[in-house]
Amino acid sequence: MDLTDFGAGAQYIGGRWSRGSGAPFQVVNPADGGVVEEVALASTGQVDEAVAAARAALPEWAGATPGARSEALTRLAAVLTDAAADLARVETAQTGKPIKLSTEFDVPGTIDNAAFFAGAARNLEGKAAGEYSGDHTSYVRREAIGVVGSISPWNYPLQMAAWKVLPAIAAGNTIVLKPAELTPLTSLMFARACTLAGIPDGVVNVVTGAGRTAGEHLVSHPDVAMVSFTGSTAVGKRVAELATATVKRTHLELGGKAPFVVFDDADLDAAVHGAVAASLINGGQDCTAATRAYVQRPLYDAFVAGVAELYDAIRIGDPLDPRTDLGPLVSFTHRDRVAGFVERARGYATVVTGGAAPEKGHDGTDLTRGAYHRPTLITGAAQDSEVVQGEIFGPVLVVLPFDGDDEGLRLANDTPYGLAASAWTGNVHRSLRATREIAAGCVWVNDHIPIISEMPHGGYKSSGYGKDMSQYSLDEYTQVKHVMFDTTAVARKDWHRTVFGDR
Repeated sequence: MDLTDFGAGAQYIGGRWSRGSGAPFQVVNPADGGVVEEVALASTGQVDEAVAAARAALPEWAGATPGARSEALTRLAAVLTDAAADLARVETAQTGKPIKLSTEFDVPGTIDNAAFFAGAARNLEGKAAGEYSGDHTSYVRREAIGVVGSISPWNYPLQMAAWKVLPAIAAGNTIVLKPAELTPLTSLMFARACTLAGIPDGVVNVVTGAGRTAGEHLVSHPDVAMVSFTGSTAVGKRVAELATATVKRTHLELGGKAPFVVFDDADLDAAVHGAVAASLINGGQDCTAATRAYVQRPLYDAFVAGVAELYDAIRIGDPLDPRTDLGPLVSFTHRDRVAGFVERARGYATVVTGGAAPEKGHDGTDLTRGAYHRPTLITGAAQDSEVVQGEIFGPVLVVLPFDGDDEGLRLANDTPYGLAASAWTGNVHRSLRATREIAAGCVWVNDHIPIISEMPHGGYKSSGYGKDMSQYSLDEYTQVKHVMFDTTAVARKDWHRTVFGDR
Protein backbone atom coordinates (compact mmCIF):
# COMPACT_ATOMS: atom_id res chain seq x y z
CA MET A 1 0.00 0.00 0.00
CA ASP A 2 1.18 3.55 -0.72
CA LEU A 3 0.70 6.06 2.08
CA THR A 4 2.76 8.70 0.26
CA ASP A 5 0.06 9.68 -2.24
CA PHE A 6 -1.25 12.78 -0.52
CA GLY A 7 -4.12 13.13 -2.94
CA ALA A 8 -5.41 16.65 -3.37
CA GLY A 9 -3.47 18.18 -0.52
CA ALA A 10 -2.12 18.14 2.99
CA GLN A 11 -5.34 18.00 4.98
CA TYR A 12 -6.92 14.72 6.04
CA ILE A 13 -10.48 15.35 7.18
CA GLY A 14 -13.24 12.81 7.62
CA GLY A 15 -11.18 10.00 6.05
CA ARG A 16 -10.42 11.98 2.87
CA TRP A 17 -7.67 14.15 1.45
CA SER A 18 -8.46 17.81 0.87
CA ARG A 19 -6.40 20.74 -0.30
CA GLY A 20 -5.66 23.51 2.16
CA SER A 21 -7.32 26.80 1.38
CA GLY A 22 -4.54 28.81 2.99
CA ALA A 23 -1.10 29.88 1.83
CA PRO A 24 1.21 27.49 -0.06
CA PHE A 25 4.08 26.04 1.98
CA GLN A 26 7.14 24.04 0.96
CA VAL A 27 8.30 21.11 3.05
CA VAL A 28 12.07 21.33 2.64
CA ASN A 29 14.71 18.63 2.94
CA PRO A 30 17.27 20.21 5.29
CA ALA A 31 20.03 18.03 3.89
CA ASP A 32 20.14 19.88 0.57
CA GLY A 33 17.43 22.55 0.57
CA GLY A 34 15.31 20.64 -1.95
CA VAL A 35 11.52 20.64 -1.83
CA VAL A 36 10.07 17.35 -0.57
CA GLU A 37 6.44 18.35 -1.03
CA GLU A 38 4.50 21.57 -1.57
CA VAL A 39 1.37 21.84 0.53
CA ALA A 40 -1.38 24.38 1.00
CA LEU A 41 -1.92 25.24 4.65
CA ALA A 42 -5.25 24.88 6.41
CA SER A 43 -7.52 27.83 6.99
CA THR A 44 -9.51 28.29 10.18
CA GLY A 45 -12.53 27.13 8.19
CA GLN A 46 -10.84 23.79 7.54
CA VAL A 47 -10.07 23.45 11.24
CA ASP A 48 -13.80 23.88 11.80
CA GLU A 49 -14.43 21.16 9.18
CA ALA A 50 -12.06 18.78 10.92
CA VAL A 51 -13.57 19.42 14.35
CA ALA A 52 -17.05 18.88 12.90
CA ALA A 53 -15.92 15.57 11.37
CA ALA A 54 -14.44 14.48 14.70
CA ARG A 55 -17.59 15.49 16.55
CA ALA A 56 -19.80 13.58 14.11
CA ALA A 57 -17.69 10.44 14.50
CA LEU A 58 -17.60 10.61 18.30
CA PRO A 59 -20.86 8.83 19.27
CA GLU A 60 -20.11 5.71 17.23
CA TRP A 61 -16.45 5.49 18.24
CA ALA A 62 -17.01 6.29 21.93
CA GLY A 63 -19.82 3.74 21.96
CA ALA A 64 -17.72 0.98 20.43
CA THR A 65 -16.61 -1.77 22.77
CA PRO A 66 -13.03 -1.66 24.06
CA GLY A 67 -12.50 -4.89 22.14
CA ALA A 68 -13.57 -3.29 18.86
CA ARG A 69 -11.23 -0.36 19.36
CA SER A 70 -8.46 -2.77 20.29
CA GLU A 71 -8.93 -4.77 17.10
CA ALA A 72 -8.77 -1.59 15.02
CA LEU A 73 -5.48 -0.56 16.65
CA THR A 74 -4.07 -4.05 16.10
CA ARG A 75 -4.88 -3.67 12.40
CA LEU A 76 -3.25 -0.23 12.45
CA ALA A 77 -0.01 -1.74 13.78
CA ALA A 78 -0.08 -4.17 10.85
CA VAL A 79 -0.66 -1.40 8.30
CA LEU A 80 2.22 0.62 9.76
CA THR A 81 4.47 -2.44 9.67
CA ASP A 82 3.74 -2.93 5.96
CA ALA A 83 4.54 0.73 5.30
CA ALA A 84 7.65 0.87 7.52
CA ALA A 85 10.18 1.53 4.75
CA ASP A 86 8.15 4.39 3.26
CA LEU A 87 7.54 5.93 6.67
CA ALA A 88 11.27 5.88 7.48
CA ARG A 89 12.23 7.36 4.10
CA VAL A 90 9.72 10.22 4.33
CA GLU A 91 10.58 10.90 7.98
CA THR A 92 14.22 11.28 7.06
CA ALA A 93 13.45 13.43 4.01
CA GLN A 94 11.40 15.98 5.95
CA THR A 95 13.48 16.14 9.14
CA GLY A 96 17.04 15.31 8.06
CA LYS A 97 17.46 12.67 10.75
CA PRO A 98 19.70 9.72 9.82
CA ILE A 99 17.88 6.88 8.11
CA LYS A 100 19.21 4.44 10.68
CA LEU A 101 17.42 6.42 13.41
CA SER A 102 14.17 6.53 11.42
CA THR A 103 14.43 2.84 10.60
CA GLU A 104 15.53 1.50 13.97
CA PHE A 105 13.91 3.94 16.41
CA ASP A 106 11.12 6.17 15.09
CA VAL A 107 9.18 3.68 12.99
CA PRO A 108 9.49 0.58 15.21
CA GLY A 109 8.69 2.71 18.24
CA THR A 110 5.53 3.94 16.57
CA ILE A 111 4.44 0.43 15.63
CA ASP A 112 5.11 -0.76 19.17
CA ASN A 113 3.02 2.12 20.52
CA ALA A 114 0.11 1.05 18.31
CA ALA A 115 0.42 -2.53 19.54
CA PHE A 116 0.61 -1.39 23.17
CA PHE A 117 -2.50 0.79 22.99
CA ALA A 118 -4.36 -1.99 21.23
CA GLY A 119 -3.95 -3.89 24.49
CA ALA A 120 -4.43 -0.89 26.77
CA ALA A 121 -7.78 -0.10 25.08
CA ARG A 122 -9.22 -3.14 26.86
CA ASN A 123 -7.96 -2.15 30.29
CA LEU A 124 -9.97 0.79 31.65
CA GLU A 125 -9.11 0.84 35.33
CA GLY A 126 -11.24 2.07 38.22
CA LYS A 127 -11.91 1.46 41.90
CA ALA A 128 -13.70 -1.80 42.68
CA ALA A 129 -17.49 -1.56 42.95
CA GLY A 130 -18.64 -1.71 46.53
CA GLU A 131 -20.97 -0.45 49.26
CA TYR A 132 -18.71 2.29 50.59
CA SER A 133 -21.54 4.15 52.31
CA GLY A 134 -23.25 0.98 53.49
CA ASP A 135 -26.53 1.89 51.81
CA HIS A 136 -25.35 2.38 48.25
CA THR A 137 -23.39 0.50 45.63
CA SER A 138 -20.78 2.70 43.94
CA TYR A 139 -18.67 2.10 40.91
CA VAL A 140 -16.50 4.14 38.55
CA ARG A 141 -16.90 4.56 34.82
CA ARG A 142 -14.12 5.81 32.60
CA GLU A 143 -15.59 7.61 29.61
CA ALA A 144 -14.24 9.41 26.57
CA ILE A 145 -13.73 13.15 26.99
CA GLY A 146 -14.83 14.10 23.48
CA VAL A 147 -12.98 15.77 20.61
CA VAL A 148 -9.27 16.18 21.35
CA GLY A 149 -7.25 18.92 19.67
CA SER A 150 -3.56 18.01 19.54
CA ILE A 151 -0.51 19.92 18.36
CA SER A 152 2.68 17.97 17.73
CA PRO A 153 6.27 19.17 17.15
CA TRP A 154 8.71 18.82 14.27
CA ASN A 155 11.45 16.78 15.94
CA TYR A 156 9.69 13.38 15.96
CA PRO A 157 6.71 13.92 13.63
CA LEU A 158 5.68 10.28 13.30
CA GLN A 159 6.21 9.25 16.90
CA MET A 160 4.60 12.39 18.27
CA ALA A 161 1.56 11.83 16.04
CA ALA A 162 1.30 8.34 17.51
CA TRP A 163 1.79 9.59 21.09
CA LYS A 164 -1.09 12.02 20.56
CA VAL A 165 -3.49 9.91 18.52
CA LEU A 166 -3.19 6.43 20.02
CA PRO A 167 -4.15 6.96 23.69
CA ALA A 168 -6.86 9.42 22.68
CA ILE A 169 -8.64 7.05 20.30
CA ALA A 170 -7.95 3.96 22.41
CA ALA A 171 -10.01 5.65 25.13
CA GLY A 172 -12.87 6.36 22.71
CA ASN A 173 -12.16 9.98 21.83
CA THR A 174 -11.86 11.42 18.34
CA ILE A 175 -9.02 13.74 17.40
CA VAL A 176 -7.87 16.62 15.25
CA LEU A 177 -4.08 16.70 15.04
CA LYS A 178 -2.13 19.71 13.85
CA PRO A 179 1.46 18.70 13.12
CA ALA A 180 4.23 21.25 12.72
CA GLU A 181 4.00 22.70 9.24
CA LEU A 182 7.73 22.04 8.73
CA THR A 183 7.21 18.26 8.95
CA PRO A 184 3.60 17.20 8.34
CA LEU A 185 4.06 14.32 5.92
CA THR A 186 4.35 11.25 8.17
CA SER A 187 1.52 12.53 10.37
CA LEU A 188 -0.64 12.56 7.26
CA MET A 189 0.57 9.07 6.37
CA PHE A 190 -0.35 7.93 9.89
CA ALA A 191 -3.89 9.30 9.49
CA ARG A 192 -4.27 7.52 6.15
CA ALA A 193 -3.04 4.31 7.78
CA CYS A 194 -5.83 4.66 10.36
CA THR A 195 -8.41 4.68 7.57
CA LEU A 196 -6.82 1.68 5.88
CA ALA A 197 -6.96 -0.14 9.22
CA GLY A 198 -10.72 0.33 9.33
CA ILE A 199 -10.87 3.11 11.91
CA PRO A 200 -14.06 5.03 11.03
CA ASP A 201 -13.89 8.25 9.04
CA GLY A 202 -13.58 11.31 11.24
CA VAL A 203 -11.99 9.55 14.20
CA VAL A 204 -8.50 10.74 13.16
CA ASN A 205 -8.16 14.04 11.29
CA VAL A 206 -5.00 15.99 10.42
CA VAL A 207 -4.85 19.68 9.53
CA THR A 208 -1.57 21.11 8.32
CA GLY A 209 -1.43 24.78 9.22
CA ALA A 210 0.47 27.53 10.96
CA GLY A 211 0.45 27.70 14.74
CA ARG A 212 -0.87 31.23 15.04
CA THR A 213 -3.84 30.53 12.79
CA ALA A 214 -4.80 26.87 12.60
CA GLY A 215 -3.19 25.97 15.94
CA GLU A 216 -4.70 28.74 18.00
CA HIS A 217 -8.10 28.26 16.37
CA LEU A 218 -8.01 24.54 17.21
CA VAL A 219 -7.05 25.18 20.83
CA SER A 220 -9.78 27.80 21.22
CA HIS A 221 -12.51 25.83 19.44
CA PRO A 222 -15.63 25.46 21.60
CA ASP A 223 -16.25 21.90 20.40
CA VAL A 224 -12.77 20.73 21.44
CA ALA A 225 -12.93 19.23 24.92
CA MET A 226 -9.23 18.58 25.54
CA VAL A 227 -5.97 19.99 24.21
CA SER A 228 -2.68 18.12 24.06
CA PHE A 229 0.46 20.03 23.10
CA THR A 230 4.13 19.10 22.76
CA GLY A 231 6.60 21.91 22.13
CA SER A 232 8.38 24.80 23.80
CA THR A 233 7.45 26.06 27.24
CA ALA A 234 6.76 29.54 25.86
CA VAL A 235 4.19 28.24 23.36
CA GLY A 236 2.81 25.84 25.98
CA LYS A 237 1.95 28.82 28.18
CA ARG A 238 0.03 30.34 25.28
CA VAL A 239 -1.84 27.07 24.70
CA ALA A 240 -2.80 26.91 28.37
CA GLU A 241 -3.97 30.51 28.29
CA LEU A 242 -6.21 29.89 25.26
CA ALA A 243 -7.57 26.63 26.66
CA THR A 244 -8.50 28.29 29.95
CA ALA A 245 -11.10 30.47 28.22
CA THR A 246 -13.26 27.41 27.51
CA VAL A 247 -12.14 25.35 30.54
CA LYS A 248 -10.57 22.57 28.48
CA ARG A 249 -8.48 19.81 29.95
CA THR A 250 -4.85 20.38 28.95
CA HIS A 251 -1.90 18.05 28.53
CA LEU A 252 1.44 19.81 28.06
CA GLU A 253 4.80 18.20 27.30
CA LEU A 254 7.18 21.13 27.13
CA GLY A 255 10.86 21.99 27.11
CA GLY A 256 13.73 20.22 28.77
CA LYS A 257 17.33 20.75 29.79
CA ALA A 258 18.29 17.29 30.95
CA PRO A 259 21.18 16.91 33.41
CA PHE A 260 23.62 14.02 33.06
CA VAL A 261 25.19 13.53 36.50
CA VAL A 262 28.42 11.50 36.64
CA PHE A 263 29.62 10.55 40.10
CA ASP A 264 33.25 9.66 40.77
CA ASP A 265 32.55 5.91 41.03
CA ALA A 266 30.86 5.72 37.62
CA ASP A 267 32.09 3.54 34.77
CA LEU A 268 33.88 6.27 32.83
CA ASP A 269 33.76 4.50 29.47
CA ALA A 270 30.02 3.89 29.81
CA ALA A 271 29.39 7.49 30.83
CA VAL A 272 31.40 8.89 27.90
CA HIS A 273 29.65 6.72 25.34
CA GLY A 274 26.29 7.38 26.98
CA ALA A 275 26.82 11.13 26.91
CA VAL A 276 27.71 11.15 23.21
CA ALA A 277 24.68 9.07 22.25
CA ALA A 278 22.31 10.95 24.56
CA SER A 279 23.45 14.41 23.46
CA LEU A 280 23.47 13.71 19.72
CA ILE A 281 20.31 11.63 19.26
CA ASN A 282 18.19 13.27 16.56
CA GLY A 283 20.86 15.95 16.26
CA GLY A 284 20.23 16.93 19.88
CA GLN A 285 16.72 17.97 18.86
CA ASP A 286 15.15 15.99 21.66
CA CYS A 287 13.65 17.47 24.81
CA THR A 288 15.14 14.62 26.85
CA ALA A 289 18.61 14.78 25.24
CA ALA A 290 21.56 15.14 27.59
CA THR A 291 22.50 18.82 27.51
CA ARG A 292 24.21 19.50 30.85
CA ALA A 293 26.82 17.01 32.04
CA TYR A 294 27.85 17.46 35.68
CA VAL A 295 30.95 15.38 36.34
CA GLN A 296 32.53 14.87 39.75
CA ARG A 297 35.97 16.40 39.68
CA PRO A 298 38.12 13.20 39.78
CA LEU A 299 36.58 12.11 36.44
CA TYR A 300 36.07 15.52 34.88
CA ASP A 301 39.17 15.87 32.68
CA ALA A 302 39.01 12.30 31.39
CA PHE A 303 35.29 12.66 30.65
CA VAL A 304 35.81 15.85 28.63
CA ALA A 305 38.68 14.28 26.68
CA GLY A 306 36.69 11.12 25.98
CA VAL A 307 33.60 12.97 24.73
CA ALA A 308 35.71 15.29 22.57
CA GLU A 309 37.43 12.31 20.96
CA LEU A 310 34.15 10.59 20.11
CA TYR A 311 32.57 13.85 18.90
CA ASP A 312 35.42 14.31 16.45
CA ALA A 313 34.81 10.80 15.08
CA ILE A 314 31.08 11.30 14.43
CA ARG A 315 30.20 10.66 10.78
CA ILE A 316 28.30 13.68 9.49
CA GLY A 317 26.67 13.38 6.10
CA ASP A 318 23.76 12.46 3.88
CA PRO A 319 20.97 11.24 6.18
CA LEU A 320 19.95 8.59 3.64
CA ASP A 321 23.43 7.00 3.91
CA PRO A 322 23.10 4.19 6.50
CA ARG A 323 26.65 4.97 7.71
CA THR A 324 25.73 8.56 8.69
CA ASP A 325 25.60 9.23 12.43
CA LEU A 326 24.52 12.88 12.33
CA GLY A 327 22.41 14.56 9.70
CA PRO A 328 21.38 18.21 9.40
CA LEU A 329 19.19 20.09 11.82
CA VAL A 330 15.55 20.49 10.84
CA SER A 331 15.93 23.84 9.07
CA PHE A 332 18.44 26.53 8.24
CA THR A 333 16.68 28.90 10.64
CA HIS A 334 17.05 26.43 13.47
CA ARG A 335 20.68 25.69 12.58
CA ASP A 336 21.43 29.42 12.80
CA ARG A 337 19.65 29.59 16.16
CA VAL A 338 21.83 26.78 17.55
CA ALA A 339 24.95 28.39 16.10
CA GLY A 340 23.99 31.64 17.82
CA PHE A 341 24.07 29.97 21.24
CA VAL A 342 27.53 28.60 20.49
CA GLU A 343 28.94 31.86 19.13
CA ARG A 344 27.71 33.81 22.14
CA ALA A 345 29.21 31.19 24.46
CA ARG A 346 32.67 31.87 23.04
CA GLY A 347 32.61 35.13 24.99
CA TYR A 348 32.36 33.41 28.38
CA ALA A 349 33.25 29.72 27.93
CA THR A 350 35.50 27.36 25.96
CA VAL A 351 34.39 25.55 22.83
CA VAL A 352 36.46 22.36 23.11
CA THR A 353 35.45 20.90 19.77
CA GLY A 354 32.89 21.56 17.04
CA GLY A 355 31.17 24.90 17.00
CA ALA A 356 30.85 25.29 13.24
CA ALA A 357 29.08 24.06 10.14
CA PRO A 358 30.99 21.29 8.31
CA GLU A 359 31.83 21.69 4.65
CA LYS A 360 32.39 18.02 3.81
CA GLY A 361 30.67 14.85 4.91
CA HIS A 362 32.35 11.67 6.15
CA ASP A 363 32.52 10.43 2.56
CA GLY A 364 33.72 13.73 1.12
CA THR A 365 30.35 14.96 -0.13
CA ASP A 366 29.55 18.67 -0.11
CA LEU A 367 27.41 19.62 2.90
CA THR A 368 27.27 23.38 2.40
CA ARG A 369 23.73 23.25 0.97
CA GLY A 370 22.41 21.59 4.14
CA ALA A 371 21.54 22.82 7.65
CA TYR A 372 24.43 20.98 9.32
CA HIS A 373 26.22 21.77 12.58
CA ARG A 374 29.13 19.90 14.11
CA PRO A 375 28.80 18.20 17.52
CA THR A 376 29.91 20.87 19.96
CA LEU A 377 31.41 20.44 23.41
CA ILE A 378 31.58 23.44 25.75
CA THR A 379 33.33 23.78 29.10
CA GLY A 380 34.01 26.63 31.51
CA ALA A 381 30.47 28.02 31.45
CA ALA A 382 28.89 29.40 34.60
CA GLN A 383 25.79 27.71 36.01
CA ASP A 384 23.68 30.80 35.30
CA SER A 385 24.91 31.21 31.71
CA GLU A 386 22.72 30.96 28.64
CA VAL A 387 24.13 27.66 27.41
CA VAL A 388 23.52 26.01 30.78
CA GLN A 389 20.03 27.42 31.38
CA GLY A 390 18.59 27.79 27.86
CA GLU A 391 17.14 25.03 25.67
CA ILE A 392 19.55 24.95 22.71
CA PHE A 393 17.93 21.94 20.99
CA GLY A 394 20.96 20.99 18.95
CA PRO A 395 24.14 18.86 19.08
CA VAL A 396 25.67 20.82 21.97
CA LEU A 397 26.79 19.45 25.34
CA VAL A 398 27.99 21.64 28.20
CA VAL A 399 30.19 19.95 30.84
CA LEU A 400 30.63 21.37 34.34
CA PRO A 401 32.52 19.93 37.36
CA PHE A 402 31.17 19.39 40.86
CA ASP A 403 32.70 18.25 44.13
CA GLY A 404 30.31 16.71 46.66
CA ASP A 405 27.08 14.80 45.97
CA ASP A 406 24.99 17.60 47.47
CA GLU A 407 26.43 20.05 44.96
CA GLY A 408 25.93 17.74 42.00
CA LEU A 409 22.26 17.15 42.76
CA ARG A 410 21.66 20.81 43.50
CA LEU A 411 23.12 21.82 40.14
CA ALA A 412 21.11 19.15 38.36
CA ASN A 413 17.89 20.68 39.70
CA ASP A 414 18.97 24.27 39.05
CA THR A 415 16.93 25.04 35.92
CA PRO A 416 13.23 25.75 35.38
CA TYR A 417 12.88 22.41 33.58
CA GLY A 418 12.27 18.90 34.87
CA LEU A 419 11.61 16.49 32.04
CA ALA A 420 14.42 13.93 32.18
CA ALA A 421 17.79 13.27 33.81
CA SER A 422 20.33 10.54 34.39
CA ALA A 423 22.68 9.51 37.19
CA TRP A 424 25.85 7.50 36.61
CA THR A 425 27.21 5.56 39.57
CA GLY A 426 28.08 2.08 40.75
CA ASN A 427 26.71 2.78 44.22
CA VAL A 428 23.13 1.72 44.87
CA HIS A 429 22.69 4.27 47.67
CA ARG A 430 23.86 7.13 45.45
CA SER A 431 21.55 6.00 42.65
CA LEU A 432 18.57 5.76 45.01
CA ARG A 433 19.27 9.23 46.36
CA ALA A 434 19.66 10.68 42.86
CA THR A 435 16.43 9.15 41.57
CA ARG A 436 14.61 10.42 44.64
CA GLU A 437 15.99 13.97 44.68
CA ILE A 438 16.30 14.90 41.02
CA ALA A 439 13.10 16.73 40.08
CA ALA A 440 12.30 15.19 36.71
CA GLY A 441 9.59 13.01 35.22
CA CYS A 442 12.12 10.37 34.19
CA VAL A 443 15.47 9.55 35.79
CA TRP A 444 17.69 6.91 34.20
CA VAL A 445 20.52 5.21 36.04
CA ASN A 446 23.64 4.35 34.01
CA ASP A 447 21.83 5.08 30.75
CA HIS A 448 20.08 8.04 29.16
CA ILE A 449 17.32 8.20 26.50
CA PRO A 450 15.67 4.75 26.20
CA ILE A 451 11.87 4.94 26.31
CA ILE A 452 9.33 2.15 26.27
CA SER A 453 5.62 2.07 25.53
CA GLU A 454 4.75 0.59 28.92
CA MET A 455 6.21 3.46 30.95
CA PRO A 456 5.07 7.11 31.18
CA HIS A 457 6.85 10.10 29.67
CA GLY A 458 6.23 13.59 31.01
CA GLY A 459 7.76 16.29 33.13
CA TYR A 460 7.87 18.38 36.27
CA LYS A 461 8.07 22.17 36.69
CA SER A 462 8.24 24.16 33.43
CA SER A 463 8.47 20.92 31.44
CA GLY A 464 4.70 20.65 31.74
CA TYR A 465 2.27 18.06 33.04
CA GLY A 466 0.49 14.96 31.83
CA LYS A 467 1.96 11.69 30.55
CA ASP A 468 2.53 10.23 27.11
CA MET A 469 2.70 6.47 26.51
CA SER A 470 1.73 3.84 29.11
CA GLN A 471 -1.55 3.20 30.91
CA TYR A 472 -1.12 6.59 32.60
CA SER A 473 -1.47 8.25 29.20
CA LEU A 474 -4.66 6.33 28.43
CA ASP A 475 -6.09 7.53 31.75
CA GLU A 476 -5.29 11.15 30.79
CA TYR A 477 -7.75 10.87 27.91
CA THR A 478 -10.67 9.65 30.03
CA GLN A 479 -13.02 11.34 32.43
CA VAL A 480 -14.03 9.59 35.62
CA LYS A 481 -17.68 9.26 36.52
CA HIS A 482 -18.90 8.02 39.90
CA VAL A 483 -22.17 6.06 39.69
CA MET A 484 -24.10 5.37 42.92
CA PHE A 485 -27.18 3.15 43.44
CA ASP A 486 -29.37 3.15 46.52
CA THR A 487 -29.64 -0.41 47.87
CA THR A 488 -32.24 0.12 50.60
CA ALA A 489 -35.50 0.99 48.76
CA VAL A 490 -36.30 3.18 51.81
CA ALA A 491 -38.23 6.34 50.93
CA ARG A 492 -37.34 8.40 54.04
CA LYS A 493 -33.61 8.13 54.56
CA ASP A 494 -31.92 8.97 57.80
CA TRP A 495 -29.76 11.69 56.28
CA HIS A 496 -32.84 13.64 55.15
CA ARG A 497 -33.26 14.98 58.71
CA THR A 498 -30.14 17.09 58.24
CA VAL A 499 -32.20 19.04 55.70
CA PHE A 500 -35.80 18.80 56.96
CA GLY A 501 -37.89 17.13 59.68
CA ASP A 502 -36.85 15.12 62.72
CA ARG A 503 -35.59 11.60 63.25
